Amino acid sequence: MAKSFDDLLKLAKAKGKRKISVAVAEDEEVLLSIKAAIEHNIIEPILVGNSDKIIEIAASIGLDLTDIEVIDERDIVLAARKATELVSKNEAHILMKGLVDTSIIMKQVLDKEIGLRGENVISHVAVFEVPTYHKILLVTDAAMVVAPDLMQKKEIIKNAVELALSLDIENPKVAVLAAKEKVNPKMEATVHAKELSDMNKNGEIKNCIVDGPFALDNAVSKESARIKGIDSIVAGDADILLAPDIEAGNVLYKALAFLANAKNAGLIVGTKAPIVLTSRADSDEAKLNSIALAALMAAKGGKDNV
Repeated sequence: MAKSFDDLLKLAKAKGKRKISVAVAEDEEVLLSIKAAIEHNIIEPILVGNSDKIIEIAASIGLDLTDIEVIDERDIVLAARKATELVSKNEAHILMKGLVDTSIIMKQVLDKEIGLRGENVISHVAVFEVPTYHKILLVTDAAMVVAPDLMQKKEIIKNAVELALSLDIENPKVAVLAAKEKVNPKMEATVHAKELSDMNKNGEIKNCIVDGPFALDNAVSKESARIKGIDSIVAGDADILLAPDIEAGNVLYKALAFLANAKNAGLIVGTKAPIVLTSRADSDEAKLNSIALAALMAAKGGKDNV
């Protein structure tokens, strides 16, 4: 069981290198994370963007481009399109956002001709190494689906479980969060939690254990669960926290990152290939960790190196 990102980096290295296509790669922070991922022997990059700027930045940070493919495309939209197309054509396993707006790259991802959209809901999964928690913790959805209905939450769980399985988390425990632990017809999150738990028991949501509703404290604290008399295998030992909506997910994400000193990473999932869609505010370490997650998820897909 992975307890840290160091564990996940070692696991990614053991799984073998994956090709990553970087859209508009002329960004120092992105190239620093690419350099670190190469040093960890987990990726082979294809850098799409302004080749002059890529070469200049690479020289300044000591990134050797000798064996790295650089595709010169000065137009940001066309660079994002080309990088996405490389993944859709199976010439790369992973798509990564560089110096380009999220809206531009997601437009390419959703494009019917060259995009990466499948049949699933597209969602975001954050992964945290929290100093006060005993193992890696996944949080979803803090960035994509604004107000998920019941069936969207079902798909969001499936996406998060797929990532958890790729991290070698067997039969992950999913805690469906709400403001209280008991079902209240006036609180939709609690009703959804019970329905999702029933779906899991009925075999509609597989390869995991889903329970809820949980308030955050009894999802992550066995002592809190004991005091409140909650009898659940998930209580105090959750692998995945499902937020009721994007506001709750985003607040939890940022509270862990900025108040709890947690290391973090994240992926866009539910697509045909994992997407590393980090923020410019994210550290090089967070970007590296996100690349490691993507490499592990791509390896789980069973495809050989392209």
